[in-house]
Amino acid sequence: MYFKNLQKHFFLVCLLLIFCTLFFDISPVYSEEVASSGYKILDPVMDAGGYGSSTSFGLSGVISQVSNGTSTSLSFGDNAGFLYFPAVTTLSISSVTPGDSQVTLFWTSATGYLGWTVSGYNIGKATTSGGPYIYTLADSLISSIVTDLTNSTTYYFVVAAKDFFGNAIATSTEVSATPVAGVTPPPPSGGGGGGGSTTITAGAIFSGRAYPRSTITLLKDAQVVSSTVADANANFQITVSGLSGRNYIFSLYSEDFKGLQSPLYSFPVSITSGVTTKVGNIFIAPTITVDKSEVKRGDNIAIFGQSVPAAEIIISVNSDEELFVKKTTDLNGIYLLNFDSSVLELGQHYTRVKAALKEEISSLSKAVGFTVGTKNVFAKLPTQSAMKADLNNDKQINYVDFSIAAYWYKRTLSATFKLIEAERLNGDGKIDPVDFSIMAYYWTG
Repeated sequence: MYFKNLQKHFFLVCLLLIFCTLFFDISPVYSEEVASSGYKILDPVMDAGGYGSSTSFGLSGVISQVSNGTSTSLSFGDNAGFLYFPAVTTLSISSVTPGDSQVTLFWTSATGYLGWTVSGYNIGKATTSGGPYIYTLADSLISSIVTDLTNSTTYYFVVAAKDFFGNAIATSTEVSATPVAGVTPPPPSGGGGGGGSTTITAGAIFSGRAYPRSTITLLKDAQVVSSTVADANANFQITVSGLSGRNYIFSLYSEDFKGLQSPLYSFPVSITSGVTTKVGNIFIAPTITVDKSEVKRGDNIAIFGQSVPAAEIIISVNSDEELFVKKTTDLNGIYLLNFDSSVLELGQHYTRVKAALKEEISSLSKAVGFTVGTKNVFAKLPTQSAMKADLNNDKQINYVDFSIAAYWYKRTLSATFKLIEAERLNGDGKIDPVDFSIMAYYWTG
């Protein structure tokens, strides 16, 4: 009798849910945005902490997919966080360019891990900072043009990555732009002894995080255009002026305290004449190296590098099953993991890392290989000693060095580059075909 009543009640509850869904337009809440006149919750599943705001209450956090090891029960476990739930890299808008009744957005694409695939993007538009946003499908996987906007009105945009089922799984930080009427260069003037034309140039400001006191180099279409030094907190900013209105491919890289070079961080930017484009939220991937090229199984292998101070470093080690370990960088952005190789099978392995700071997640570092074998063979770590034709200290002579030299071709060398040219090239105080011949001789690719 008890089970018959239970079945009856279950049937009635299901019927009631179906009725409410059909006649009261009840729909599931996704991790995008819930808003009303009394409360507002942004991203309740992805990261709820600190996002709730209301005059009567606040949402400070949630218990779901937060951390591992929070359960001590012998009969069940709380499997949560990075090791058990899929994740994606930080989704950030790399440039926002206003135009006539439109705004062009470029972003760094998000990459899914542990089975989560990014299948597309939605563009959120609002006239108030923080939304609510109206979402539309993006034009492509890296850019979109939002049209039908009102000139002189400030708009706020976010980009949301979608999974295979259309659910929002990552949202960028908000950017703003004010559409303006198009800038048209004046026509050439004639008469007298001839005419001329005025070229309206533009600029770009790049900002983000690298490593404390590290040198950051900026390339434009594979040509070195500028460099700067990050501050003690790893923040940097580079300003480029005199640009023409067109599409560019910009790249950034940095070097850590050991002379290790980061992966090249590349992204497209659309420049509009007469407008300064801001490219922010750049998070250069950490550096990584190991102290042994071969480690005797059961011994430790040191995995270390540099990133932003006080960042969480997620270290992955390839094995039959990929292993993950978390470390925290010190005040200098340095991390060190003494990894026990006894959990690895004999053979070739590789390791790589990424960094997380609050809501920002970097892209992946370079992959570094090592062998688990029967003896210890220490790796040759990079040194700061100069290498002939190596203009950027990455211990390689390739297109980056060629680009640096090409920039100074037939130009007056700066005081800093004069020292580099004297030490690593011809030493005659200028860049000419002789220097390119030296680079060709030492070329490593």
